[in-house]
Amino acid sequence: MSKEVLVANKEALYQKSYFNRIGELSELAPDAFKAFVQFDKAALAEGKLSVKLKELIAIAVAHTTGCPYCIEVHVKAGKSEDVTKEELAEAILVATALKAGSALAHGVNALNAYDETDEEELYKASYFNRLKEFSALNGDAFKAFVDFDGQSLKESVLSVKEKELIAVAVAHTTGCPYCIDIHTKAAKKAGVTKEELAESILVATALKAGSALAHSVNALNAYDS
Repeated sequence: MSKEVLVANKEALYQKSYFNRIGELSELAPDAFKAFVQFDKAALAEGKLSVKLKELIAIAVAHTTGCPYCIEVHVKAGKSEDVTKEELAEAILVATALKAGSALAHGVNALNAYDETDEEELYKASYFNRLKEFSALNGDAFKAFVDFDGQSLKESVLSVKEKELIAVAVAHTTGCPYCIDIHTKAAKKAGVTKEELAESILVATALKAGSALAHSVNALNAYDS
């Protein structure tokens, strides 16, 4: 991309055409770039989980990382695997519920901090029991979130098993230990095997890493401007 084009587009931080610069990484850091591409391909390949479900997981995670390039790439890939708009919407709403849920779950840490507890351990499974205190502190909003979370994760176009696999992946993207614990157990209850769980987590890993890599095109634009 020429400097003239960059100057003309300096207010446009995201354009589809920018993603074409991703190939430059193969010249600038060839070994690492090649290794990532191989990992990404393996993570998204058919395994215990279908390519279609992996693309739905990828779409959900892409909305969690907020990478517009990843959303564009994986929505198109999902569509080529016959993902419907209804399935797309449900996957995105699971991601929305999990991203919001991560913020709320960490509220138990906020309560500990506010109450100046003497606990040295910042994360304990028992801390999650404090979540219900938000019902007393802000009942209407708490109830609305619980209702939304329940609606997002119930069986519909996607099964509970598929939604919990998406939830586990997103929980690993947000890095919420409470969410990982809850949704891994829920996934197991829904019949998810350890192998399927692992594949879901690796899709999340590939997408979170891929988001960083995709944004390199912005770094290249900034460097060349």
